[in-house]
Amino acid sequence: MSSLRNIYSRLHPNVYKQVRLMSQLGDLGSGAGKGGGGGGSIREAGGAFGRAEAAKEEEYFYRKQKEQLVQLKNDLHSEIAFHEEQIKRHQEAITRHKQRVADIEKK
Repeated sequence: MSSLRNIYSRLHPNVYKQVRLMSQLGDLGSGAGKGGGGGGSIREAGGAFGRAEAAKEEEYFYRKQKEQLVQLKNDLHSEIAFHEEQIKRHQEAITRHKQRVADIEKK
């Protein structure tokens, strides 16, 4: 459980940095003060270049979030495999110890 917490805490800051608020006051890239500004001189100027730049930025964060989700999924699969192997080892140890107890009781 703590290893899952470690994975989550490692990815937690990045995930929240890249979540975009969907409620904008205006269209993305439509210029400063209209919900799309503050992202650099091209976006502040607005127009077609501002909208294109905003679209590229949104696409970047979408891809980045997908990559992080794939990485998280892979990490969880490896954690599951590790714990299944641990369960197998513990089951074998339990069987060994039960056999030793049975052997001692026979003597």
